[in-house]
Amino acid sequence: MRKLVLAAVLATCSLFGLPAVAADFQAGQEYVELKSPVPVSEPGKIEVVELFWYGCPHCYKFEPTINPWVEQLPDDVAFKRIPAMFGGVWNAHGQMFIALESMGVERKVHDAVFRAYHEQGNKLATPEAMADFLQTQGVDRDAFLKAYNSFGVKSRVEQAKKLGMAYQISGVPVMIVNGKYRFDLGSAGGPERTLQVADFLIEKERSAQ
Repeated sequence: MRKLVLAAVLATCSLFGLPAVAADFQAGQEYVELKSPVPVSEPGKIEVVELFWYGCPHCYKFEPTINPWVEQLPDDVAFKRIPAMFGGVWNAHGQMFIALESMGVERKVHDAVFRAYHEQGNKLATPEAMADFLQTQGVDRDAFLKAYNSFGVKSRVEQAKKLGMAYQISGVPVMIVNGKYRFDLGSAGGPERTLQVADFLIEKERSAQ
């Protein structure tokens, strides 16, 4: 019942208690409708994707806003993070994220990785530097390096690159709703309003089902 009530609330207001001025959200302004929709990973659910980079200061500052929102999403919404891949350290960090996901420990260390980069000056530029840091967070060093260099992780890195291209992203953080709509902090007008746009587009997709 709580989930049903929450889903109804999403139609009229954001989870932060701010008015969701849906009439103001228009394609070509706050969000872009992709010409070629991208298939979602969980058919039957409304998929919300955040593309990010651990080295991005805007992504780091977005974390305290987006994380509580993610925790309160209703059951018919599937949220996932995808690392943006623009070459160099972006790809290395993306491969680290995917390796940690494959090990089932990404959620445990996600915040710590962000803090290491932005607060401690640890750029985590090599697999060895990543492994050394992650060991301080309770992640087995050798297991991480094995996962990082595995065929499965490298295959998922290539998939992430293709998704970034399909979404036509040029920076981060960027959000995608149901493979159809792209928007970011700049187009939406700030972190809180970005999530209002997300709520609006989630309800738009829910109503269309």
